Amino acid sequence: MTQTKKVSGGHLPGRTDENARSAIDEKSLRILSNQFPNVSTTATEIINLQSILSLPKATEHFLSDIHGEYEQFAHVLKNGSGAVKRKIDEEFGNLLSEREKKELASLIYYPEERMRLICESGENMDDWYVVMINRLINVCKNAASKYTRSKVRKALPPDFAYVIEELITGRRDISNQEAYYNEIIDTVIRIGKAPELIIALSEVISRFIIDHLHIVGDLYDRGPGPHICMDILMKYHSVDIQWGNHDVVWMGAATGHLACIATVLRFSARYGNLDILEDGYGINLLPLFKFALETYRDDPCECFSLHYREGEYDLTNAMTDRKMHKAISVIQFKLEGRLIQDHPEFGMEDRLLLDKMDLEKGTITIDGVEYRLLDTNFPTIDPRDPYALSDKEKKLIEQLRRAFIKCDKLQEHVQFLYRNGSLYKTYNNNLLYHGCVPLDEDGSFREVELYGQKYKGKALYDALEQYLRKGYYAIDPAEKKKGMDLLWYTWISRNSPVFGKDKMATFERYFLEDKKLHEEPKNPYYKWINNNDTIDMILTEFGLDIKESRIINGHIPVESRKGESPVKCGGRLIIIDGGFSKAYQPKTGIAGYTLTYNSYGFLLAAHEPFKSVEYAVETGSDIHSDTILVQHVKKRKTVADTDIGKSIKENIRDLEALLDAYRTGLIVERA
Repeated sequence: MTQTKKVSGGHLPGRTDENARSAIDEKSLRILSNQFPNVSTTATEIINLQSILSLPKATEHFLSDIHGEYEQFAHVLKNGSGAVKRKIDEEFGNLLSEREKKELASLIYYPEERMRLICESGENMDDWYVVMINRLINVCKNAASKYTRSKVRKALPPDFAYVIEELITGRRDISNQEAYYNEIIDTVIRIGKAPELIIALSEVISRFIIDHLHIVGDLYDRGPGPHICMDILMKYHSVDIQWGNHDVVWMGAATGHLACIATVLRFSARYGNLDILEDGYGINLLPLFKFALETYRDDPCECFSLHYREGEYDLTNAMTDRKMHKAISVIQFKLEGRLIQDHPEFGMEDRLLLDKMDLEKGTITIDGVEYRLLDTNFPTIDPRDPYALSDKEKKLIEQLRRAFIKCDKLQEHVQFLYRNGSLYKTYNNNLLYHGCVPLDEDGSFREVELYGQKYKGKALYDALEQYLRKGYYAIDPAEKKKGMDLLWYTWISRNSPVFGKDKMATFERYFLEDKKLHEEPKNPYYKWINNNDTIDMILTEFGLDIKESRIINGHIPVESRKGESPVKCGGRLIIIDGGFSKAYQPKTGIAGYTLTYNSYGFLLAAHEPFKSVEYAVETGSDIHSDTILVQHVKKRKTVADTDIGKSIKENIRDLEALLDAYRTGLIVERA
């Protein structure tokens, strides 16, 4: 599709009176005429754009709370949450057996691995290539049918663009073309290019089946490969990201914010994932290793057990990692305490706990109640100034700060998050955000103060996002520091839309036995999301039509095991965090929800855990998914019904104004 520059004004087709012309910015029309210099080119573009509006709406794919589970993430992207299988069923129906359909789907997901397995089986490869290339062409042709030929051509890999275009646009049922068609395939096989063509076709199918990807927050923490997930996303053809709280704290760490750096390190240590930082990002953790062994040499660090996964963690590192875990946790509590003291406007004084400890008695007093501490060995804490870093801690955290700032790969990933991300997004009548819109108990928008100004609802999101961007990009040191501190605040504050809880009870979970103190009460938002008036209020606040729009939410794992439904308020709000992270699967009972939205409506799928790529290739198996929600639209959606369609309609109006200017002589045509 040609991208037409939008200009102001426009009119109804056929109007040529002076009032219509005078309402149009002549300067803008002259600029547009540089792209379309005469009646012919302008009329052709109008025809092109008008016809695009009638094409079916492309498929969107929604994922949330990936938490570093890169293998399952990669597989769900490859299978389009079942969209590939549906396309195969649509194309072949009963012409292929279920086994053949599985094998074809597996080939599309993992072409190289599948071909290697077939080759090892001793099958005649030339015959197999003929069959599979023809099947892939049929699926590819079906998947590409909802796009213009121009868009299809642009999406084809350069090495095989000509071949694939000929194969998917040719008419094999016409005798004049059958020999030509077959000769292309035969020649590809004869010259040894069949494997590359199969890989190219598989990638093109995946590209056409899912047109746009939405990540509704939390790519980082817990799982072993967030950096791999980021590498995958950076190669994806079309994606947007709504920042989650775990993304924001990594973004803060990339700015060099000390409390964010400590938090990222603590999470990585807690889940046995320090190799993400060392091997994935090349950040030197030797200073932390030496400091932890020296400071906590004889400390068993029993309160700092690791949440590692069986078979995926080297237990010989456990004791060392526990010491590193404790060392960075104490530093985190100190750094956070200083921030809270420096920013009384954050309203987080209740999280100042180090000064409430009595290490001689081994107790802490919270809200007038004394509790026994499970750990009292804090050699770096000065009771007179418990939030002060020791000299060695200062040196350590400064070394770590420099390492994070100078890490090119981390900076590249975070810049991608900033370029393609935001705190919320409105897209095709859907409102996407990770956590919540903070509410008070009565269901009204909560008013939050940020640096002397009060915000609520959409204004809170907008103000926070502006500061978060300043935290990374601002030149002015004072503005940059404000933004950096708000990156940490957004990660952890009760008033943050991406956190959505009354507190983060990290300290209590480490050091206090009373389970009631471990609770993290949710924002009242979660009590109100089944209320139609609340959904109307939120959608209206973000400028959306309450009859047509819905909210897509992540962040809070839906406890499917207990019968909880991700579908709230009759389908007007859908929570798609269902345990993509293995750490949550015992709680949720599934391995995540994903949502697709095509021209016929919404499909919400619940997935079982992904075993491995090897298992999928060898058995032709897929993630077992149950479609638990199907919402069909009354009328099949077309491009005209989308945000892109609105833009195209505006471009058509501008082009019609230009056409009118040519025909009335206001602007002179050029050859």
